[in-house]
Amino acid sequence: MGLFDEQRRRKREEAAPLAVRMRPRTLDEFVGQEHFVGPGKLLHRMLNADRLSSTIFYGPPGTGKTTLAGVIAATTRAHFEQLNAAGAGVKEVRALLESARARLESTGQRSVLFVDELHRFNRSQQDVLLNDVEDGVVILLGATTENPFFALNTPLLSRSQIFEFQPLTVEQIESLLRRALSDTERGLGRYNAVAESAALRHLAVVCDGDARRALNALEVAVLSQIDGKADDGSVSVTESVAAESIQRKAIRYDAGGDEHYDAASALIKSIRGSDPDAAIYWLARMMEGGEDPRFIARRLVIAAAEDIGNADPMGLVLAQAAADATNFIGLPECQLPLAQATIYLACSEKSNSATTAISAAREDVRSSRTIPVPKHLQSSSYAGAKRLDRGEGYRYPHDHDGGMVAQEYLGVDRQFYYPVDRGRERELARYLERFKALRPVAPPEDAT
Repeated sequence: MGLFDEQRRRKREEAAPLAVRMRPRTLDEFVGQEHFVGPGKLLHRMLNADRLSSTIFYGPPGTGKTTLAGVIAATTRAHFEQLNAAGAGVKEVRALLESARARLESTGQRSVLFVDELHRFNRSQQDVLLNDVEDGVVILLGATTENPFFALNTPLLSRSQIFEFQPLTVEQIESLLRRALSDTERGLGRYNAVAESAALRHLAVVCDGDARRALNALEVAVLSQIDGKADDGSVSVTESVAAESIQRKAIRYDAGGDEHYDAASALIKSIRGSDPDAAIYWLARMMEGGEDPRFIARRLVIAAAEDIGNADPMGLVLAQAAADATNFIGLPECQLPLAQATIYLACSEKSNSATTAISAAREDVRSSRTIPVPKHLQSSSYAGAKRLDRGEGYRYPHDHDGGMVAQEYLGVDRQFYYPVDRGRERELARYLERFKALRPVAPPEDAT
């Protein structure tokens, strides 16, 4: 590298954001993801042995996917190439694959192809990689923020290891911030910056596990005060300065991805588990993330029927009322009926007997011999029905004491509904006991 090239490189590094400048250069500097990068863990062993196989890095932004790829680039003996799927096309991918094939044939050196934002490749673009990945011409290293089982082709997944990155903890973010403050070469050490513990904690909490966002906010906090240095030449980062620098907490929520399905699942399971505080939190998470409130309303209606059922029939009434109100008044006021319904459902008696009953009955219809409608229950409202004995022998329950009468309604011995001993369903169970006591052992002769 020439003198001018070195100067240009240094200028680029100096102009780069703090998060880029502070990227670790070795595995020992890497923070987080101990479940697979820690000593003795799989990826750590693979890198130390320089035996990397095709790998997918999956996780939220700012958790170290691109950073770890950079560490790999600096340590592997394989040739390293990098692409961003958002700006690369098939032609560029094919050219890199051809170069990798020629390199392998001429020198025996394998190639690592890092594709950032791999989910942005469509299915046909992903298919271009398959043969060379399978033949070992390239080692694919892909990074994605979307669930690979939704975003990537199954053949590509079957040829790759998947490592899931977790958001960094508050303590891990704080350690990165302190490292940046003290680093005089790449960090903010040259500015003699001092940050309050509360300021670092605020940045570490509000960034929501995104190290990139925390570091860039810290840089803003320091650089925005350079002209107002203290008499001793220091820059003080207080909690209020940190709050101004990072502004509003970023809510990570992809309405078509993992967050959408996971938050909806957590909401329903919290309602089912009778925890109103958890349920209202997940409702707030979805609404702050921009979820369609009508989707939430539909989930509440389903939960009311599936998990509360007849233990508290008012649950479905209130859930449907919340859904109607959501359509009627819209955002932001619809949060109120949705919250009301969520809390009511979570605090209601629970029963899934309606769910199990319809599931069992449909399975019986699908797998068992079809039960004919008994003649005394068949429709007799058309001309000629009497000649076919349709409805003959039917006994009208309202003509009998208690509105019950002994007759068969199915013709065979089946039970699908098993009421629970909770809430309103306890009363339904007592009513059914009275019905069973009147029920004949066998269908009447004129109903066969």
